This record gives sequence, C-alpha cells and structure tokens, in this order.
Amino acid sequence: MESLKNGKNILVSVENISPFGIWIFVKGKEYFLSFSDYPYFKDQTIKNIQNVKLFYGYHLFWPDLDVDLEIDNLEHPEKYPLKSKCYR
Repeated sequence: MESLKNGKNILVSVENISPFGIWIFVKGKEYFLSFSDYPYFKDQTIKNIQNVKLFYGYHLFWPDLDVDLEIDNLEHPEKYPLKSKCYR
C-alpha cells in the first residue's frame, strides 16, 4: 500500500476480503472486485492481495500476483468486455 506520513492521504488500500471478492479503496472511492469478474484474486493469500501499488494516479499493480488494472476498468467495466479464459 502507498501512503503518506502517519497514514494520512492513503491513496490505495484493500479494505475487505470476503468469499465473494475484495473491496479496494482508491483515491477516496471504494470499488468491489468480485471473484467472478476478477478471478485472479481468488485463492490468493491475504498478504498478496493487500500488496497493491498505485502508479501515475490511475494504474493499480499487484506485484506478487503480476496483476495490472486501471481505475477506468473499475469505473467503466462495459468498455472492457474481454475476460481471461484461463480462469474460467
């Protein structure tokens, strides 16, 4: 997670992990990433899911999972209809 002094102005953090997906807080907004839409997070360790970085203000990266997402993917999923077949 990337944050500033004393935890103020946290840019990105994983808020919750459930059997259905994860809640992520990015720049003041919360997003739900369901395991059915984002299967590469299912069956991963909490440590690996929580290790998320925000680059350039819009690019999310999980280095332990080699997963990249842009915030636009979360806000406008209809613009990105293709999904990986390897997790289905």
